[in-house]
Amino acid sequence: MAALKYAGMEDTDSEDELPPGWEERSTKDGWVYYANHEEMKTQWEHPKTGKKKRCAGALPYGWEQETDDKGQIFYVDHINKRKTYFDPRQAFTVEDMQVKPKRYDGNTGALEILHGQDLSDKVIIVTGANSGIGFETARSFALHGAHVILACRNQSRASKAASLIMGEWSKARVEVLPLDLASLRSVRQFAELFKATKLPLHVLVCNAAVCSQPWRLTEDGFESTFQICHLGHFLLVQLLQDVLRLSAPARVVVVSSESHRFTDLLDSCGNLDLDLLSPPQKNYWSLLAYNRAKLCNLLFSSELHRRMSPHGICCNALHPGNMMFTSIHRSWWLLTLLFSLARPFTKSMAK
Repeated sequence: MAALKYAGMEDTDSEDELPPGWEERSTKDGWVYYANHEEMKTQWEHPKTGKKKRCAGALPYGWEQETDDKGQIFYVDHINKRKTYFDPRQAFTVEDMQVKPKRYDGNTGALEILHGQDLSDKVIIVTGANSGIGFETARSFALHGAHVILACRNQSRASKAASLIMGEWSKARVEVLPLDLASLRSVRQFAELFKATKLPLHVLVCNAAVCSQPWRLTEDGFESTFQICHLGHFLLVQLLQDVLRLSAPARVVVVSSESHRFTDLLDSCGNLDLDLLSPPQKNYWSLLAYNRAKLCNLLFSSELHRRMSPHGICCNALHPGNMMFTSIHRSWWLLTLLFSLARPFTKSMAK
């Protein structure tokens, strides 16, 4: 009380009443601040309570915010033909409750991260969504209200995945469209099918991938790991670019990997060698092909963001976690054994 008396605050009638010499003002975007005319200073905290406040809601009907020649904000009441420098919303201020952001770790699941989010106005495509990380991603989006497209090669497994999601919540909006990234013709057909729905596209998750595959060429003449992990997604984004722009703000998420650090695209002379991306069988090593494809993912995402961010499209690449147990290793017994031994200590996404 002595401190309040010394500051000239003891005679106010309520906790929120300002002491002499103080004035309550608000910024253009509704945050309340306090001006001390005697000391010629401003602050965000209430001089008595130390609380921060903001104006709740929009301006009342008939009011408009304008700025005078000195840059000061004033408010015009068009109904009563008057103006004031007092924000009418300050009669309905609410306390700014600062909630500490939750920290996530290796034990955090997708549903926990999305807790409280309403995605009912979003349309999301997830490639490779019938199992593993793709399934958990699609499931979490759908259970938070999003309209989710499962873009998968195996239609029977994709339909089963959609049924599992709808079994958890009957109102989930989930549908399946065929997409085989090993066929650029299939990628084009998928884009046409999606565009025919006339739906917007707010998020495109480029998740599908293969690892430890034996060498083979796709029908388009490219090494399969490179085409499935990168080239197919590259074409898909290009074909859906116009839909993403019309749906902005939108986002492209590319699932890359930390393994991109263990390779490069340079020849023995240190020059860029694009032939490394789709090597002949004699120069092929499955893990190296996977690492190079993931490096392409990262470079693609970075350049895509540079080009598309001015149009309201954000592009991100991510590493899903070390030793994540999924079915991606199923083609090589050694990797399967390694992941099986590590499984008790890692997250499992196998479905």
